[in-house]
Amino acid sequence: MTTRYRVEYALKTHRRDQLIEWIKGLLAVPFVLHSQPTAVFEPEGESVDATATRTQRRYAEIMRDVEDIVNDHITHQQTGTQHRSKLKLLVPSVANFFTPLALHDAFIWQDQRRFISMRRFVPPSFNDVRLILNTAQVMSLIRNGPLELVTFDGDVTLYNDGQCLTPENPVIPRILKLMRNGSKIGIVTAAGYTEAHKYYERLYGLLDAIYASDLPQSAKQGLIIMGGESNYCFRFDGNVPDMLKLVPKQEWLLKEMVLWEESDITALLDIAEASLRDTVKNMRMDATIVRKERAVGIIPQPGNKFCRETLEETVLIAQKILEMSEVGNRLPFCAFNGGNDVFVDIGDKSWGVLACQQFFGGIEGSKTLHVGDQFLSAGANDFKARLACTTAWIANPTETVQLLDEMAELEEIQQRKLR
Repeated sequence: MTTRYRVEYALKTHRRDQLIEWIKGLLAVPFVLHSQPTAVFEPEGESVDATATRTQRRYAEIMRDVEDIVNDHITHQQTGTQHRSKLKLLVPSVANFFTPLALHDAFIWQDQRRFISMRRFVPPSFNDVRLILNTAQVMSLIRNGPLELVTFDGDVTLYNDGQCLTPENPVIPRILKLMRNGSKIGIVTAAGYTEAHKYYERLYGLLDAIYASDLPQSAKQGLIIMGGESNYCFRFDGNVPDMLKLVPKQEWLLKEMVLWEESDITALLDIAEASLRDTVKNMRMDATIVRKERAVGIIPQPGNKFCRETLEETVLIAQKILEMSEVGNRLPFCAFNGGNDVFVDIGDKSWGVLACQQFFGGIEGSKTLHVGDQFLSAGANDFKARLACTTAWIANPTETVQLLDEMAELEEIQQRKLR
């Protein structure tokens, strides 16, 4: 049941995506004008199928118009005038696009599965639009293929929060299929470990499956783990005990990352730690401060769980304090809510994805897809990946499997067209 509390919380700025909200608002008009809830009580009225057909046509026309507006924005990007595009004026927070979006075709695809046009009482929702955008992005990538790199978040994307990637996880054969088809794979995670065995403990199902597969060695080496957002890189190697080998920094660090001063890193983490300590004290949180080489955060004491509002308050305070500091303007960082903890990392996932692209020979953002669950504007560590490549916003590991199946199906359709 939706409570007033949940409704008001969802309306907070930091909990909304402006592009999705804008599209949802556009689709609300034909829903109001063309849906006929009274038809339930009027047997002589227009048939449900006829109403759905008319409503689908209007929805599809709107998505075509939005597709054209996105194309106009891309044209402005190419001339460096994206700040003057129609889309930027309508949705000021919108970022750059790496590919066009096949929104019309994606709507038809999702409508056939979610029956959006058939609904008389429930208008197109946030999740409807989110999944349409995912499909539109995947369609564009496949039509302009090949898809050279797919990067994944860990928790809530590949496996449930705090769990591991176990052998029975259905995402494993789908990732192997991507590798078999030539795509490189990067797991860009906030988990920041310097030891390979800790990543093996989280990902052993996938790593064991790759080791036991008939993939050629070159394909197996197409998997890397980028830990701590963008701080540690491990590559698959079946010849070592944990099947992951630490990659020397000179082989994957971006030029800009080489310039990050250790003194700045220490100073930023000191400020973040002080902020976290103050918040823990003020909010009476039963928390433990954890300081790492490239991160600092809080975790709950055994048996405790933080409420969502407390976590997000902690993130927003740390983020604002760091943004106002001198070192926070020199050094990139990411403050995020991990579900039951808060961490501040050096760098962010845009740097992590860019490092993956460079490591594999300079893959373009238009040939890369990042899949993650945290894309809200504050306290979400997948959000910055939008600066580096195309993205897909999923809500849980089941949706990741559905997305990969959708990609495979669309790839088959594209191959049939090319024959």
